[in-house]
Amino acid sequence: MFPRDVPATFEREHGITEADWLATLPQATGAHPLVTSGPDAVITIGSGRLHLHWEVLPERRIALARLPRLQVTYRFIDTDADARSAFMQRYDLVIQRGGG
Repeated sequence: MFPRDVPATFEREHGITEADWLATLPQATGAHPLVTSGPDAVITIGSGRLHLHWEVLPERRIALARLPRLQVTYRFIDTDADARSAFMQRYDLVIQRGGG
């Protein structure tokens, strides 16, 4: 999880399929309005917003294990540091799901 200082833009690689990602996003965003379109989502956070863009990466193979990968770019727009931090604390609890 992030400390209080959440950057306005950052990237993460998640070990999740796109289908699971899309199913989890509504729960992760909580009461914040969410609009998805293709590999993009916009989440309204007060008077600001968070734009997500993702790309499905080739799966990671370790011996016989196959792990899905999703590269996600996070870009907060007109969202102050306190709002970014508060949003990401809750969001991370849902999205991380034990390390995802």
